[in-house]
Amino acid sequence: MYFRYFAAPSSAPGPGTPGPRRGDSVAGMAHALAGGYHGPPPLTVARGFTEWTLDPWMLGLILALAAAYLAGLYRLRGRDEPWPWTRAVNFGLGLVIIAIATMGSFGTYFGVLFFMRSFQTILLLLLAPLFLALGQPLTMFIAVFPRAGRRLDRAIHSRVARWLTFPAITTLALVAVPFVMYFTTWYTACFHSTGVRELTHLVLMAPGYVFFWTLLRVDPVPKAYSYGVSLWITGAEVIGDAFLGLAVIAATNLIGAGYYHALARPWGPSLGTDQILGGGTLWIFGDLVGLPFLVAQLIQFIREDEKEAAEIDAELDARDEARDAARAARKAAAIAAEGKPARPRAATPGATPGEVSREVSREVPGDPPAPEGSHATPASTAPPVAEETGTDVPERPWWENDPRFQERFRQV
Repeated sequence: MYFRYFAAPSSAPGPGTPGPRRGDSVAGMAHALAGGYHGPPPLTVARGFTEWTLDPWMLGLILALAAAYLAGLYRLRGRDEPWPWTRAVNFGLGLVIIAIATMGSFGTYFGVLFFMRSFQTILLLLLAPLFLALGQPLTMFIAVFPRAGRRLDRAIHSRVARWLTFPAITTLALVAVPFVMYFTTWYTACFHSTGVRELTHLVLMAPGYVFFWTLLRVDPVPKAYSYGVSLWITGAEVIGDAFLGLAVIAATNLIGAGYYHALARPWGPSLGTDQILGGGTLWIFGDLVGLPFLVAQLIQFIREDEKEAAEIDAELDARDEARDAARAARKAAAIAAEGKPARPRAATPGATPGEVSREVSREVPGDPPAPEGSHATPASTAPPVAEETGTDVPERPWWENDPRFQERFRQV
């Protein structure tokens, strides 16, 4: 494994120096042999995995973020608060992608090959922010520091945050930042200034993180937009990547022509072919990176749908339990009222059985006295209907519930 730190030549021809044409690879090699080429060795498949460049500033940032995340994870574990391991893995993958983009072969050859610079742009703009957002660092911060977390939550839900994270603004920033970088002097300024290069890395990652943070909704967001809006925004981002790539491919002038002419790389594709490869990388690879985002959106949609279904089921179960409890209470009250014996009343001395029957019937409220010799059932003794089940209660004559007549009307 190779570790090297190199600086691209800062000398560049004047503004009037013409850029090389597509067929100038031989002339460029001769110029390099005369002036000397001081860049990395020719890129091969093996060097794509083994060539590394030390970037102290990005290494410090990666170590600081990793230490902060691990400290928060340790504190949550100490308080027995659950934290899924998938979040930590996603955040770690985001840091690894940053290291590969800035210190791996992409960081080694980004100042020599146009298409390697394009790969680095996609990694920092889309892929690393996606996994960092899936790590839910804001949720961890709010959980670890409750007081500061409340202030952060208020800032997230402020009006300014809602305006800055409006989908049209975040999507425009995601597309505009690389577009401005490639078609202005910003592109070559990264090769001559360490500060500009490090700031460019941060500027590329910032809009990407805000874009995925607001759409994935795994952390607190200023406003939760529907998944229909998320799909429209994702489509706009895909179109923006394609537009940037096609614009690079169709450019009539070479981007950074003076710098690449002064570099005089003696190996690899010609400058024109290199730019076409870079434009195709921005187009195709940028759209391919959107696939993990769509998968993450689908997973979040399924989880949210399951959560809503569980809440609805719990609400329906609570309603059913309350209704069952009310039915049970009414049924118990009806049974108690039906089985309650009438208060005994002394019969009039010398009264006939018919008179006794009329006296007993007066004990049942609402029952009109039955005429003598009549065997009609009182109106109140009509078979009741159970409210709970909607079925009829079996008919039982009223006197069978009276203890004074149980012996007299016992069936033989």
